[in-house]
Amino acid sequence: MNSPSAAVPSEIVQSPLPRLKITEIFLSLQGEADTAGWPTVFVRLTGCPLRCQYCDTEYAFHGGDWWDIDDIVAEVLKQGVRHVCVTGGEPLAQKRCLILLQKLCDAGLDVSLETSGALDIAAVDPRVSRVVDLKTPDSREMARNRLENIPLLSARDQLKFVICSRGDYEWAKAMLAEHRLAERCMVLFSPSKSQLKPRELADWIVADRLPVRFQMQLHKLLWDDAPGY
Repeated sequence: MNSPSAAVPSEIVQSPLPRLKITEIFLSLQGEADTAGWPTVFVRLTGCPLRCQYCDTEYAFHGGDWWDIDDIVAEVLKQGVRHVCVTGGEPLAQKRCLILLQKLCDAGLDVSLETSGALDIAAVDPRVSRVVDLKTPDSREMARNRLENIPLLSARDQLKFVICSRGDYEWAKAMLAEHRLAERCMVLFSPSKSQLKPRELADWIVADRLPVRFQMQLHKLLWDDAPGY
């Protein structure tokens, strides 16, 4: 069950030191977006101000350990792969995430950021590929969408919709047209694992000839949401 209470800013603990609160760092295969299938190091930051009803990383809302940012970069480099994904929770809820992203890029890594779309992405290092959610009505967090992020997106970025129902699909299709999203960046449509059959979403996309990329989350097919994969 998801927590019925939304997080408040005070729950996202900030440190006065150059460090971040980390839930886990692990090597796996990227499960989604344009680098799906690549061996990738995941840096999962602790804390999130949203409570989407389908969240699969509730274990990252609280707890975690403090890491010096330089130690995080060293741990990522030790894994020996070039792709790294900074995720959460909501990684941008910790302000020093921006420093981590810059240092990972400076280390020559191919860096992506997975963010809810509720926080400002303007200050993210331009070398980072930003994977930004637009929350649908059935996520129960649509009101948190920061639409000011849309003009900031470029061909290097991706915009993701998690679709729970036909209503979500129609809303996402309307947003696609209204904001001409496919002209800005790659647009991803994903079925919510427990709420929408993948074939239904695939059939709708094909029937409407939408300029979007259908995706299923590879890590869920392989490891069924187990932490650390």
